[in-house]
Amino acid sequence: MRAILVDDERLSLQYLKKMLECDVGTVEVVGAYSDPYQVLENARMLQPDAAFLDIHMPEIDGLRLGAQLQKSVPGIQLVFVTGYEHCALEAFELHALDYIMKPVRLERLKQTVSRLKEREAGDQERFSEPEPPILCCFNKLRYQWPGQAPKTIEWRSDKAEELFAYLLHHRNRMASTSELIQLLWPELEPSRAAQQLHIMLDHVREALRSCPLDGVTLTCGDSEGGCMLSIGNVRLETEEWERKLKQLGDLTVQSLADYEDVLKRYAGHYHANPDYVWARQEQERLKRLWLEHAGRLSRYYVEQGDIRKAVRVQQRIQQLLPDDAASYFSLMKLYDTLGFAGSVEVQYWMLTSKKMVMDAALHRSVTEWYNRWRLRSLLQ
Repeated sequence: MRAILVDDERLSLQYLKKMLECDVGTVEVVGAYSDPYQVLENARMLQPDAAFLDIHMPEIDGLRLGAQLQKSVPGIQLVFVTGYEHCALEAFELHALDYIMKPVRLERLKQTVSRLKEREAGDQERFSEPEPPILCCFNKLRYQWPGQAPKTIEWRSDKAEELFAYLLHHRNRMASTSELIQLLWPELEPSRAAQQLHIMLDHVREALRSCPLDGVTLTCGDSEGGCMLSIGNVRLETEEWERKLKQLGDLTVQSLADYEDVLKRYAGHYHANPDYVWARQEQERLKRLWLEHAGRLSRYYVEQGDIRKAVRVQQRIQQLLPDDAASYFSLMKLYDTLGFAGSVEVQYWMLTSKKMVMDAALHRSVTEWYNRWRLRSLLQ
């Protein structure tokens, strides 16, 4: 909690500041003033949560100062600290939170700070807006409300789902009717395809009403104007994930949990089920970002000597990217470190089989490493 103090007596000011910061310990004094006019100049910039005001000051009394502070800092809580009882009624007419008599006692001050915290918590709860839902695009299209598990959107047809997914991919952009027809019904004659588009748009609206996702709106122009999807305050899973990824700093013990969380939040590839051709460029971009992140985390575990965690990361890479040869080779070396000879053989066999299916040769470094490992195993 941030507070300002105002008292024309410097000793009283210093004493109150010490009590709040050192003895109570949960208040940050962002300004302590003996000149009340200086307070009015700085309060708007400081935006304190509370003001502790003396009432009887030579240039302006604390009651008038409190009224002016309420205008310049909406929501500020006023606490009057004075040696006179007769001003209490006027103080509470200003909706002051408390009225403390001098000399200030520590226990009495603690009660006041406790009331300030309760009022602040109540205000935050009253004015905080509910967190908006999120549209999930990793693996399968779903939606999720805060504190709840992701839910599947009920579509009447695959075409309706793809139409929504495409408009979401190109959100806030008008997609022309001809563009949508070419995407979904290239084999139909134009008039028939236009009818199908009209039907699918109704199906999309019906699905959105069933969620509900109030921030998502579908705007359609005339027959040639096309359609546009806006998501309002609804969050997008891919954007949230990439934002968290970019906010990561250096990989340290302190930031490790955040790195692990970003790895886990990648639940599958962008629009992987079903796999849309038009989404593949974005899918590949996000895939590369995740793979780079996973590799960095795996290397960190190896450097820290936590081989089993590095194995789990490489297994996740292999699960999501079965054609990534590097994960097989990495697991061969990790399993060797753990002394799991059978697992080394399995990874080598899986990689060899995959290369045969792809009609590609193993990289020489893999073959040389495996041959050295086999020879060493036979000699042991």
